[in-house]
Amino acid sequence: MHSNLPLTMATYIKSCHLSRSVIVLAFILYLSLFSCILCVASVNVGKGGGFVQIKGPNFVINGSPFLFNGFNAYWMMNVATDPSERYKVSQVLQDAANAGLSVCRTWAFADGADDQALQVSPGVYDERVFQGLDFAVAEARKYGLRLILSFVNNYKDFGGRPQYVEWARSSGVQINSDDDFYTNPIVKGYYKNHVERVITRVNTITKISYRDDTTIMAWELINEPRCQIDYSGRMVNGWVQQMAVFVKSLDQHHLLEIGMEGFYGDTMPERKQINPGYQVGTDFISNNLVKEIDFATIHAYPDQWLSGQNDDSQMAFMQRWMSSHYEDSRTILKKPLVIAEFGKSSKDPDYSINKRDSYMNAVYRNIYMEAKSGGTVGGGLVWQLMADGMGSYGDGYEIILSENLSTDSIISQQSHAMGTLAHMLRSGPENVAVNQAREVEFGQVRGHVVNHRKGMRKAGP
Repeated sequence: MHSNLPLTMATYIKSCHLSRSVIVLAFILYLSLFSCILCVASVNVGKGGGFVQIKGPNFVINGSPFLFNGFNAYWMMNVATDPSERYKVSQVLQDAANAGLSVCRTWAFADGADDQALQVSPGVYDERVFQGLDFAVAEARKYGLRLILSFVNNYKDFGGRPQYVEWARSSGVQINSDDDFYTNPIVKGYYKNHVERVITRVNTITKISYRDDTTIMAWELINEPRCQIDYSGRMVNGWVQQMAVFVKSLDQHHLLEIGMEGFYGDTMPERKQINPGYQVGTDFISNNLVKEIDFATIHAYPDQWLSGQNDDSQMAFMQRWMSSHYEDSRTILKKPLVIAEFGKSSKDPDYSINKRDSYMNAVYRNIYMEAKSGGTVGGGLVWQLMADGMGSYGDGYEIILSENLSTDSIISQQSHAMGTLAHMLRSGPENVAVNQAREVEFGQVRGHVVNHRKGMRKAGP
């Protein structure tokens, strides 16, 4: 549309035989309009510009510290597959941006034979679904958010590991269990093909290749890898090493993480006592020490992992879980850490919004204080934001910002605090008063954020 403006203006001037002064005025107005168009375009290329990178144990953009508050919205590609439902993706991203959220984690996979599958069979893709992912990436770019895109699920939801090994089994490959996903060369070939198709995809809306798009913050190898036949973490580690090298061979720009929950394995046996009573076949230390892995992640669901214990015990576990991983990421891994999933389910016994808000505030306080004290934590991603009318995607953890104003306020408060901290760090670490009471700072922020958000919220649903 913009390319037609010069021709239209010239044609209009010639046809009307206008005076020189009018022509000059028209030309000035045209330049002003064109400048506005460029300004609008510059707003829609993502906040800060440039790729998110690593500098030592911290995230940076264009060399400046990058701290964030973010969220999960795994469903975006699937919902955007139907053009009539795309407004839900736009609404969540707009609400998230208004709340100061700057990073979103979502799925770049849906494997199987149903009508919403991205990969229908190995190497066979539904372009309609891929365009749904294109829309999600383009909208995130429009609202200035960064994305973490995950390549595959550990679980059978949306296909995942079980679908990959079933494809191999159906083609006559000898398969013993779902854990063959990590070792069978045929299955690994299926996975590599999918990774390459996503990374080299050219967005049909923005016309930008995914691997060149600064909207994407990072790739994720697999959501919550687990392995039943080797609890030490060694089998998963071999797979991570191979696939991380493969991803980096395709894309040198974007960051890479595994998608781990944070369970400890055999590298540090004394750390196993931090686990919630069991192992899952991963090793937080050795897996994240793989050179090509840029940052570590943990997930935290004490309401699931310790479902028989009370709120105080679950919160105590949460504090130990986070502090242990903070220490290890700082002293052993020397890499950034993201709390990539956390939340509180409405299905929990005695659940209330006040309890959820209190829990989220405690987690946010922990993240903030660690970042403020010079730690490696970059931010947290709450699970999960949704739009109204998406009941089929709900799991008890969903948050609809327009309907949960107290939670919206807490999220906005954290976003503002992390953004302010990043700004202070850009000015120099000496400007960050480590011993300042966060409660005082958050008390000041709360009034500002709540009043600001009240002024900007749209009327109606």
